[in-house]
Amino acid sequence: MQLLHTPAAVTASFDEENLISDAGLEPVMRLAERAGLHQQVRTRVHLPDSTGANPAGKVATIVAGMLAGADSIDDLDRVRHGGMGLLFDGVYAPSTLGSFLRGFSHGHVRQLESAARAVLADLASAAPLLPAADVLTFIDIDSLLRPCYGKAKQGASFGHAKVGGYQILRRGYSPLIATISTPQAAPVIAATRLRAGKAGSARGAASLVAEAITVAKAAGATGEILVRGDSQFYAAKVISACRRAQARFSLTMPITRALRKAIATIPAEAWIDIHYPNAIWDEHEQRWISDAQIAQLTYTAFAGTKHEITARLIVCRVKRLNPQAANGQDELFTLWRYHACFTDTRHTLVQAEAHHRGHATQEQCFAEIIDGPLAHLPSGAFNANAAWLTLTAIAHNLTRAAGTLASRYHAVARPATIRNQLIGVGARIAHRARKIIIHLPERWPWQPAWQQLFTAVHTTPT
Repeated sequence: MQLLHTPAAVTASFDEENLISDAGLEPVMRLAERAGLHQQVRTRVHLPDSTGANPAGKVATIVAGMLAGADSIDDLDRVRHGGMGLLFDGVYAPSTLGSFLRGFSHGHVRQLESAARAVLADLASAAPLLPAADVLTFIDIDSLLRPCYGKAKQGASFGHAKVGGYQILRRGYSPLIATISTPQAAPVIAATRLRAGKAGSARGAASLVAEAITVAKAAGATGEILVRGDSQFYAAKVISACRRAQARFSLTMPITRALRKAIATIPAEAWIDIHYPNAIWDEHEQRWISDAQIAQLTYTAFAGTKHEITARLIVCRVKRLNPQAANGQDELFTLWRYHACFTDTRHTLVQAEAHHRGHATQEQCFAEIIDGPLAHLPSGAFNANAAWLTLTAIAHNLTRAAGTLASRYHAVARPATIRNQLIGVGARIAHRARKIIIHLPERWPWQPAWQQLFTAVHTTPT
């Protein structure tokens, strides 16, 4: 690409009042209205004083900014430019939105979380967000550490994080997040909980699982629900929460002495060879693994307590490489490294192991929100950051719903891709015959998907 004109022949002027940079906000925010975002916030969220006035409009402004790529309070000003006032009413300034977020207490955050769960259920009715949820639905729970560097951040503390395969201590927050997905759908965020960085991974997990199962059922999960988690969530309270909600579980187990004794009872002929279609990166061995063996047995967890439960123990083993083999030192006997999960699913051994391994897809969801609004937790107030986390979930789910209405490709595309191709497109607004016309770029490569999304949200639902 080469410029056509000399520098002296090109000038710039910020004077066009009918241009906008994020034309995709119109159909996406119309989808938000159809899903009841404004009504749910208006009904459920009640902040005192003037900072809490019109919470629906302020929440919608923050969500719109996040959809357009904002990852801080100041960035929310991008929804107040050019002709945006011709499309949207009641757009608030960042200073007003910052005061609004700082007015949240823990109870108000819980109100907002309740509204977010209701919006997700309505989104699932307005868009094919969870196809095949009548057969099998996955609920994944995990935590992450979001670093922050200001020492005045309320609630920030040092927690453990893994960077480059090493455990380190980092100051920050530890959000707990539950996602919903199906074998055919990308994950959406069902429930969130912001905690201090030093919080244990399983703190609050049981109640979050219960909330996620409830919203999954409200979103159309009428088939089997499988709750998945890593070894930090192998806890009696989490399993009990699954049982009370009539959901099944698949949780990684820590390798303890008792577990090793149980694994040693598995006969040699019970091991089944499996091959992963896509190799898996092994953090401990620092190599790609494509072949392994699996077996199962019956195991009683929490024996001798009131939470005692008997279910399937699925064990996967991979060979531990001999680092001296390259020097001609052959192995005397095979060493194995084991992974185990405790589950009550009724699927076959191979299916159950594959389903449990699919829990890793939640890491992609984490990467997507970190690449978006959760790049920062922008306030010094803990509850303001908790509200920001919840609003991040709403924006993520709206992006996913918009993608499903646009095309099959965008239904599973990264939110950053949806943002670049469908939301962040420049346009000019014109008036004709008492109608507003949005003029978009000619030969926009993703015009069919954008047009399909626009048509879907402007058609009266049946």
